[in-house]
Amino acid sequence: MSFSRQSKIEILKTPIEDDSQCLSFLSGLFHSCGEIGKSSSKLFVSIVSDIQELFPFVKQIIKKLYGERIEEEAIEKSELSKNTYYELRFDLEKFQQLFLDIGLIDFSDGVSFVFELDKNIIQDDDTRRTFIKGVYIGSSTSSIKFSEGAQKSETTGYHLEFVSKNHEFLLDFSSILANYNIFGKIFERKGDYVYYLKDVNAITDLLAIVGANESVLSLSNELATRELRNKINRQVNCINANINKTVEASMRQVEAINLINDTIGIDCLPEDLQEVALLRLANPEESLDELLKLSTIKLTRSGLNHRFRKILKIAKELGE
Repeated sequence: MSFSRQSKIEILKTPIEDDSQCLSFLSGLFHSCGEIGKSSSKLFVSIVSDIQELFPFVKQIIKKLYGERIEEEAIEKSELSKNTYYELRFDLEKFQQLFLDIGLIDFSDGVSFVFELDKNIIQDDDTRRTFIKGVYIGSSTSSIKFSEGAQKSETTGYHLEFVSKNHEFLLDFSSILANYNIFGKIFERKGDYVYYLKDVNAITDLLAIVGANESVLSLSNELATRELRNKINRQVNCINANINKTVEASMRQVEAINLINDTIGIDCLPEDLQEVALLRLANPEESLDELLKLSTIKLTRSGLNHRFRKILKIAKELGE
């Protein structure tokens, strides 16, 4: 199950009891994904979603507020994806009061969709939060993917977006989120407008606002896992780099000692250099620290390294 779907189902597990919050939730939901359609000469407003749990949730709210029955139809849009999408229809005439209450339809001059938000619906913190919740369920998608195992590297970033046909709606929505210090960007894509977040802290804050606490915890754990894995990878890379550096240095030293031995002989070296040369030949893969442990010579690491530099210099002169 995708992270986006999981978080939406989690949100829908908590019912909304307050009437004003019910209206703000429906306003966010319908403004973000509602569409006007026509069937048998009758106009209707529909919402389409692949979250089946959304529809009993909406039905319960409608029944609580208006006591009305809703026509429901399941449709499959295989041309869009392999998921089954469900459509919930609301007869425009029958639910006229609902659409007036949530500021969705203007009936003053025919029938027109209202994209500008009614500020009276979202006048306090609680109604703003439930409005955001409705928009999140109605139009949000994410590319957040969790690592399947500790050994698997997951390179997917953190991306959450809201898609709408109307630029004005997303501007109002972004202003609402700005009240919670959440700031995203809006751009146009294939005729739609997209408000997106790429900062993981902003995404986490938004999930907390809509009540997806389990998803917040999952995302925080994933972030910690990725940071730990990246730290381990950096440490491993550093260790590997040091090993490669040690091996390369040892190979140069062994080559230099062999060159000296083939030309003038190791016996011609000063006694202090003879000792470290023989020590290196006997232990070609060991680091300087390990050589010091194996040596009977009382030397510091810098002192041992200094003697090897002298051997390299002699070999270079002999080679020239």
